Amino acid sequence: MVGVSRLVSLVTGSAAMICVGGSVAVSALLGGAPLFTTQSLRYAVACLLLVAFARIRRVPLVRPRGREWGWLAGIAATGLVLFNVALVEGARHAEPAVLGVAVASVPVLLAVAGPLLDGRTPGRAVPLAAVVVTAGAALVQGLGRTDGAGVAWAAVAFACEAAFTLLAVPVLGRHGPAGVSVHTTWLAAAMLAVLGVLHEGPGAATTLKGPELFAAGYLAVMVTAVAFVLWYGSVARLGAGTAGLLTGIAPIAAALTGVALGGPAPRPLVWAGIATVAAGLALGLPTGRPGRYSHGRRYVRAKVKAGTPCA
Repeated sequence: MVGVSRLVSLVTGSAAMICVGGSVAVSALLGGAPLFTTQSLRYAVACLLLVAFARIRRVPLVRPRGREWGWLAGIAATGLVLFNVALVEGARHAEPAVLGVAVASVPVLLAVAGPLLDGRTPGRAVPLAAVVVTAGAALVQGLGRTDGAGVAWAAVAFACEAAFTLLAVPVLGRHGPAGVSVHTTWLAAAMLAVLGVLHEGPGAATTLKGPELFAAGYLAVMVTAVAFVLWYGSVARLGAGTAGLLTGIAPIAAALTGVALGGPAPRPLVWAGIATVAAGLALGLPTGRPGRYSHGRRYVRAKVKAGTPCA
């Protein structure tokens, strides 16, 4: 049963990254849309979908308490709000590949910080595999030109992407993937709504056109409501370090989606990058340990109290 649960977690985590990688082409439709307002609408719609999902599955959503508010607000502020700002501002100073490589470097940090948050010492195999996965992702995306500001925004995007996973570890035990996703999306929607009114005006939503509304809707459903639950479920069972290896799948999904939409065939370096990512996954996934909340009394008590299955 443990093997089946781990396999399911690997599949769900991979599916989440495929959703993220495949959204690159759709996100391009939002180039001229008001950033804060559009993202606020995206997360608000995603939150409503997540609440509906929780009710259908009869997963109770508990109210955050104490320090949990800080962890959840931190995820929303960094992993959702600031991350989107970093991508937009960074794109003005750097080519997309620079930001992509920065985000693709996250597995290395997760491989070290994830086990520490779980209360154990990082092993050797997963960090080494993370370096291999990162190298492969860099080959897939290529390198680009940038300036000092672009490097700074790339560093911000890197930190925010890592925070999206690491800050969730302390609250996954009590809230579960659905609860963390619900609370972070409504918090992000509120933060972005305030920023939207201040910087874009209260009527910015009325300027959105059909393609932009479609893109925002797709991001709300597939990249937020669906991918968040899949990803946090994978992190809860696999641990942040092991699950972080799966982020190398996102740039591959982006490259293959571009081909499917009529783009040019991948260059030899891209194929080499795909093979390198696969080698990194083969090296690290079989040796990774379960996450903090995949076993143990604390996880079981939290799930029984919430009325959701532990497997």
